Amino acid sequence: MEIDKNALLEYLEGFISEKRKKRFLDVLKNRTNHFTIAMEDVYQMHNTSAVMRSCEVFGIQELHVIEQKNSKTIDKQIAMGAEKWVDILEYTNNKSCIETLRSKGYQIIATTPHDDSCFLHEFDIAKPAALFFGTEINGLSEDVMNNADGYLKIPMAGFTESLNISVSAAIIIQDITTRLRNSSIDWKLTEEEILDKRLDWTRKTIKDAAFVESKFYEL
Repeated sequence: MEIDKNALLEYLEGFISEKRKKRFLDVLKNRTNHFTIAMEDVYQMHNTSAVMRSCEVFGIQELHVIEQKNSKTIDKQIAMGAEKWVDILEYTNNKSCIETLRSKGYQIIATTPHDDSCFLHEFDIAKPAALFFGTEINGLSEDVMNNADGYLKIPMAGFTESLNISVSAAIIIQDITTRLRNSSIDWKLTEEEILDKRLDWTRKTIKDAAFVESKFYEL
């Protein structure tokens, strides 16, 4: 039986406050899948948690995490609840992540201070892009670098060649999302995506949500 998502949402929203419902709608107005972030084998999980927080704060809805070498859990103190509101997709290898993102229409952009990388302020925001980040010590793997459609870097004026990954990600995400919102590009979530996120977030807000939802199907 096909679920009437709108009817289900209306039912579930009866268990949350009007203020919470409005807050979901206000936040979703600024959410985007035009850009997405991918992180490769970041050893220190607090960095992944911090990047996740930046995604949430600046409106990036999806975070892709590749863990070929390390298996970690989210540092919830650093994420500060962002894991509830950002979609985290996990992969065991680079290939599956790149293929998945390409199939969704994203260009693969490697963030690196080396090579003839495009400077952040010159980056073309018109095309949907998946921005890949690696460790500050080793950077991104050859697999990602060789499969990238483009390269991006932050202009620097000091002796130090690289920033901590969470700092780099925050700078880049803030820049591209700000420019995106000031553009005429169609960057917002679709009505279907908004409906799905309202359902997801409402479920995450309700205590014993599975039990509450089961009552809907008995109506």
